[in-house]
Amino acid sequence: MAGVSRIKRGDSRFYIDPEDAHSRVPGVTSVVDQLPKSFLKFWAVKVTAEAAVEHEDVWLPLARRDPQGAVDYLKGVHRRVAGEAAGVGSRAHTWFERAARGEAINPRHVPADVKHHVRWFMEFLDQIQPEFLHLEQTVWSDRHQYAGSFDALARIDGEVVMLDWKTSKDVYASVALQLAAYRYADRIILSDTGENVSLPPMAGGAVLHVRPDAWKLVPVSCGPGIFKKFLALRDIFDWETIDSRGVIGFPIAQGGAVQTGTERRAS
Repeated sequence: MAGVSRIKRGDSRFYIDPEDAHSRVPGVTSVVDQLPKSFLKFWAVKVTAEAAVEHEDVWLPLARRDPQGAVDYLKGVHRRVAGEAAGVGSRAHTWFERAARGEAINPRHVPADVKHHVRWFMEFLDQIQPEFLHLEQTVWSDRHQYAGSFDALARIDGEVVMLDWKTSKDVYASVALQLAAYRYADRIILSDTGENVSLPPMAGGAVLHVRPDAWKLVPVSCGPGIFKKFLALRDIFDWETIDSRGVIGFPIAQGGAVQTGTERRAS
Protein backbone atom coordinates (compact mmCIF):
# COMPACT_ATOMS: atom_id res chain seq x y z
CA MET A 1 0.00 0.00 0.00
CA ALA A 2 1.56 3.30 -1.07
CA GLY A 3 0.15 6.75 -1.56
CA VAL A 4 -3.44 7.94 -1.68
CA SER A 5 -5.63 7.92 -4.79
CA ARG A 6 -7.74 10.93 -5.77
CA ILE A 7 -10.80 11.30 -7.96
CA LYS A 8 -12.83 14.21 -9.31
CA ARG A 9 -16.60 14.37 -8.96
CA GLY A 10 -18.06 17.49 -10.50
CA ASP A 11 -15.96 20.42 -9.30
CA SER A 12 -14.77 18.61 -6.16
CA ARG A 13 -11.79 16.40 -5.45
CA PHE A 14 -12.04 13.37 -3.19
CA TYR A 15 -9.34 11.24 -1.59
CA ILE A 16 -9.74 7.46 -1.42
CA ASP A 17 -8.97 5.76 1.88
CA PRO A 18 -6.01 3.44 1.13
CA GLU A 19 -7.41 0.95 3.65
CA ASP A 20 -10.98 1.05 2.31
CA ALA A 21 -11.46 1.66 -1.40
CA HIS A 22 -15.17 2.37 -0.85
CA SER A 23 -14.46 5.22 1.56
CA ARG A 24 -13.72 8.70 0.24
CA VAL A 25 -13.40 12.13 1.83
CA PRO A 26 -13.32 15.60 0.27
CA GLY A 27 -10.07 17.43 -0.32
CA VAL A 28 -9.13 20.49 1.70
CA THR A 29 -9.20 22.84 -1.30
CA SER A 30 -12.65 21.58 -2.31
CA VAL A 31 -13.91 22.36 1.19
CA VAL A 32 -12.32 25.82 1.18
CA ASP A 33 -13.93 26.44 -2.21
CA GLN A 34 -17.28 26.60 -0.38
CA LEU A 35 -16.35 30.16 0.56
CA PRO A 36 -18.36 32.72 -1.43
CA LYS A 37 -16.17 34.34 -4.07
CA SER A 38 -18.23 37.21 -5.43
CA PHE A 39 -15.02 38.96 -6.52
CA LEU A 40 -14.54 36.25 -9.14
CA LYS A 41 -17.63 37.49 -10.98
CA PHE A 42 -16.10 40.94 -11.36
CA TRP A 43 -12.76 39.43 -12.37
CA ALA A 44 -14.42 37.25 -15.01
CA VAL A 45 -16.28 40.25 -16.45
CA LYS A 46 -13.07 42.29 -16.45
CA VAL A 47 -10.92 39.75 -18.29
CA THR A 48 -13.72 39.09 -20.79
CA ALA A 49 -14.08 42.82 -21.51
CA GLU A 50 -10.31 43.15 -21.87
CA ALA A 51 -10.22 40.24 -24.30
CA ALA A 52 -13.08 41.75 -26.31
CA VAL A 53 -11.09 44.98 -26.72
CA GLU A 54 -7.66 43.41 -27.26
CA HIS A 55 -8.74 40.55 -29.56
CA GLU A 56 -11.42 42.16 -31.66
CA ASP A 57 -9.68 40.75 -34.73
CA VAL A 58 -10.43 37.23 -33.43
CA TRP A 59 -14.03 37.29 -32.28
CA LEU A 60 -15.57 39.98 -34.54
CA PRO A 61 -14.97 38.15 -37.86
CA LEU A 62 -16.12 34.97 -36.12
CA ALA A 63 -19.32 36.72 -34.99
CA ARG A 64 -20.23 37.52 -38.60
CA ARG A 65 -20.09 33.91 -39.77
CA ASP A 66 -20.73 32.05 -36.49
CA PRO A 67 -22.40 34.22 -33.80
CA GLN A 68 -22.65 31.36 -31.31
CA GLY A 69 -18.99 30.56 -31.83
CA ALA A 70 -18.07 34.15 -30.98
CA VAL A 71 -20.23 33.99 -27.85
CA ASP A 72 -18.57 30.74 -26.80
CA TYR A 73 -15.11 32.23 -27.41
CA LEU A 74 -15.82 35.21 -25.15
CA LYS A 75 -17.61 33.08 -22.53
CA GLY A 76 -14.54 30.91 -22.21
CA VAL A 77 -11.99 33.71 -21.77
CA HIS A 78 -11.95 33.64 -17.96
CA ARG A 79 -11.58 29.84 -17.91
CA ARG A 80 -8.64 30.00 -20.32
CA VAL A 81 -6.93 32.73 -18.31
CA ALA A 82 -7.44 30.80 -15.06
CA GLY A 83 -6.20 27.60 -16.71
CA GLU A 84 -3.03 29.29 -17.94
CA ALA A 85 -2.30 30.64 -14.45
CA ALA A 86 -2.95 27.22 -12.93
CA GLY A 87 -0.57 25.66 -15.44
CA VAL A 88 2.21 28.06 -14.49
CA GLY A 89 1.59 27.34 -10.81
CA SER A 90 1.66 23.58 -11.36
CA ARG A 91 4.90 23.72 -13.34
CA ALA A 92 6.52 26.00 -10.76
CA HIS A 93 5.49 23.65 -7.93
CA THR A 94 7.14 20.73 -9.70
CA TRP A 95 10.45 22.56 -9.91
CA PHE A 96 10.13 23.89 -6.34
CA GLU A 97 9.79 20.33 -5.06
CA ARG A 98 12.78 19.15 -7.06
CA ALA A 99 14.90 21.98 -5.67
CA ALA A 100 13.64 21.43 -2.11
CA ARG A 101 14.67 17.76 -2.35
CA GLY A 102 18.20 18.87 -3.11
CA GLU A 103 18.26 18.22 -6.84
CA ALA A 104 20.79 20.31 -8.75
CA ILE A 105 18.76 22.61 -11.01
CA ASN A 106 20.20 23.61 -14.36
CA PRO A 107 18.51 26.92 -15.32
CA ARG A 108 18.75 25.98 -18.99
CA HIS A 109 16.37 23.09 -18.38
CA VAL A 110 13.72 25.17 -16.61
CA PRO A 111 10.73 26.21 -18.81
CA ALA A 112 10.79 29.88 -19.73
CA ASP A 113 7.47 30.71 -18.06
CA VAL A 114 8.70 29.59 -14.61
CA LYS A 115 12.43 30.31 -14.94
CA HIS A 116 12.23 33.43 -12.75
CA HIS A 117 10.01 31.68 -10.20
CA VAL A 118 12.60 28.93 -9.81
CA ARG A 119 15.40 31.47 -9.51
CA TRP A 120 13.63 33.17 -6.59
CA PHE A 121 12.83 29.83 -4.97
CA MET A 122 16.52 28.95 -5.04
CA GLU A 123 17.27 32.30 -3.41
CA PHE A 124 14.70 31.50 -0.69
CA LEU A 125 16.43 28.18 -0.01
CA ASP A 126 19.83 29.84 0.16
CA GLN A 127 18.72 32.73 2.36
CA ILE A 128 16.31 30.99 4.77
CA GLN A 129 17.93 27.53 4.90
CA PRO A 130 14.73 25.61 5.76
CA GLU A 131 15.02 22.05 7.06
CA PHE A 132 12.32 20.09 5.26
CA LEU A 133 10.67 17.40 7.37
CA HIS A 134 8.09 16.38 4.74
CA LEU A 135 7.47 17.42 1.13
CA GLU A 136 4.31 16.90 -0.95
CA GLN A 137 2.56 14.52 1.41
CA THR A 138 -1.08 13.75 2.19
CA VAL A 139 -2.75 14.50 5.51
CA TRP A 140 -5.89 12.66 6.64
CA SER A 141 -8.47 13.56 9.26
CA ASP A 142 -10.34 10.53 10.60
CA ARG A 143 -12.33 12.62 13.04
CA HIS A 144 -13.55 15.25 10.59
CA GLN A 145 -13.39 13.25 7.35
CA TYR A 146 -11.21 15.25 5.01
CA ALA A 147 -7.79 14.93 3.40
CA GLY A 148 -5.36 17.15 1.57
CA SER A 149 -1.92 17.45 0.04
CA PHE A 150 0.46 19.99 1.56
CA ASP A 151 3.57 21.46 -0.04
CA ALA A 152 6.04 21.32 2.84
CA LEU A 153 6.48 20.86 6.56
CA ALA A 154 9.72 22.55 7.56
CA ARG A 155 11.78 23.77 10.47
CA ILE A 156 12.74 27.43 10.11
CA ASP A 157 14.76 29.20 12.78
CA GLY A 158 14.07 26.32 15.16
CA GLU A 159 10.28 26.35 14.68
CA VAL A 160 8.20 23.83 12.74
CA VAL A 161 5.78 25.46 10.29
CA MET A 162 3.37 24.27 7.61
CA LEU A 163 4.41 25.86 4.31
CA ASP A 164 2.46 26.49 1.15
CA TRP A 165 3.96 27.70 -2.14
CA LYS A 166 1.86 30.31 -3.97
CA THR A 167 2.42 31.87 -7.39
CA SER A 168 -0.89 33.78 -7.50
CA LYS A 169 -1.01 37.58 -7.75
CA ASP A 170 -1.45 37.95 -4.00
CA VAL A 171 -1.68 35.96 -0.77
CA TYR A 172 -5.37 35.53 0.04
CA ALA A 173 -6.93 35.01 3.47
CA SER A 174 -8.42 31.64 2.50
CA VAL A 175 -4.95 30.10 2.71
CA ALA A 176 -5.26 30.33 6.51
CA LEU A 177 -8.16 27.84 6.36
CA GLN A 178 -6.13 25.56 4.12
CA LEU A 179 -3.07 25.57 6.40
CA ALA A 180 -5.20 25.08 9.52
CA ALA A 181 -6.81 22.00 7.95
CA TYR A 182 -3.39 20.53 7.23
CA ARG A 183 -2.06 21.46 10.65
CA TYR A 184 -4.86 19.82 12.64
CA ALA A 185 -5.30 16.65 10.58
CA ASP A 186 -4.81 13.35 12.40
CA ARG A 187 -1.99 11.83 10.39
CA ILE A 188 0.31 11.99 7.40
CA ILE A 189 0.16 9.14 4.88
CA LEU A 190 3.61 8.83 3.32
CA SER A 191 3.47 8.67 -0.46
CA ASP A 192 6.28 6.15 -0.93
CA THR A 193 5.29 3.54 1.68
CA GLY A 194 1.70 4.33 2.69
CA GLU A 195 2.90 4.45 6.31
CA ASN A 196 0.95 6.61 8.76
CA VAL A 197 2.99 9.09 10.79
CA SER A 198 1.94 11.76 13.27
CA LEU A 199 2.10 15.46 12.58
CA PRO A 200 4.57 17.21 14.86
CA PRO A 201 3.56 20.18 17.03
CA MET A 202 3.78 23.35 14.96
CA ALA A 203 4.38 27.00 15.69
CA GLY A 204 2.09 28.02 12.82
CA GLY A 205 2.00 28.36 9.07
CA ALA A 206 3.48 30.45 6.29
CA VAL A 207 3.21 31.09 2.58
CA LEU A 208 6.18 31.35 0.29
CA HIS A 209 4.82 33.76 -2.30
CA VAL A 210 6.83 33.58 -5.52
CA ARG A 211 6.18 35.89 -8.43
CA PRO A 212 8.23 36.40 -11.61
CA ASP A 213 9.89 39.52 -10.14
CA ALA A 214 10.30 38.71 -6.42
CA TRP A 215 9.57 36.40 -3.49
CA LYS A 216 8.46 36.81 0.11
CA LEU A 217 7.87 34.55 3.10
CA VAL A 218 4.59 35.51 4.77
CA PRO A 219 3.43 34.23 8.19
CA VAL A 220 -0.19 33.02 8.30
CA SER A 221 -2.38 32.56 11.37
CA CYS A 222 -3.80 29.02 11.35
CA GLY A 223 -4.65 28.25 14.97
CA PRO A 224 -7.67 26.55 16.56
CA GLY A 225 -10.04 29.44 15.83
CA ILE A 226 -9.22 29.33 12.12
CA PHE A 227 -9.59 25.56 12.11
CA LYS A 228 -13.09 25.94 13.59
CA LYS A 229 -14.01 28.11 10.59
CA PHE A 230 -12.70 25.41 8.26
CA LEU A 231 -14.89 22.83 10.00
CA ALA A 232 -17.92 25.05 9.39
CA LEU A 233 -17.10 24.93 5.69
CA ARG A 234 -16.73 21.17 5.99
CA ASP A 235 -20.38 21.02 7.12
CA ILE A 236 -21.40 23.30 4.25
CA PHE A 237 -19.62 20.98 1.81
CA ASP A 238 -21.83 18.10 2.99
CA TRP A 239 -24.89 20.31 2.62
CA GLU A 240 -23.99 21.26 -0.94
CA THR A 241 -23.03 17.77 -2.10
CA ILE A 242 -25.29 15.45 -0.08
CA ASP A 243 -27.74 16.86 2.46
CA SER A 244 -29.48 19.42 0.23
CA ARG A 245 -30.60 16.75 -2.22
CA GLY A 246 -33.39 15.36 -0.05
CA VAL A 247 -34.96 18.46 1.45
CA ILE A 248 -37.48 19.24 -1.33
CA GLY A 249 -40.34 16.78 -1.56
CA PHE A 250 -43.02 16.09 -4.15
CA PRO A 251 -46.01 18.45 -4.25
CA ILE A 252 -48.93 17.40 -2.07
CA ALA A 253 -51.23 19.96 -3.70
CA GLN A 254 -51.03 22.19 -6.77
CA GLY A 255 -53.09 24.24 -9.16
CA GLY A 256 -52.89 26.29 -12.33
CA ALA A 257 -51.14 25.21 -15.49
CA VAL A 258 -48.82 22.23 -15.24
CA GLN A 259 -46.10 21.57 -17.83
CA THR A 260 -45.93 17.91 -18.90
CA GLY A 261 -43.42 17.25 -21.68
CA THR A 262 -44.42 19.41 -24.62
CA GLU A 263 -48.07 19.59 -23.62
CA ARG A 264 -49.82 21.89 -21.20
CA ARG A 265 -52.94 20.91 -19.33
CA ALA A 266 -55.06 22.49 -16.67
CA SER A 267 -54.86 20.71 -13.35
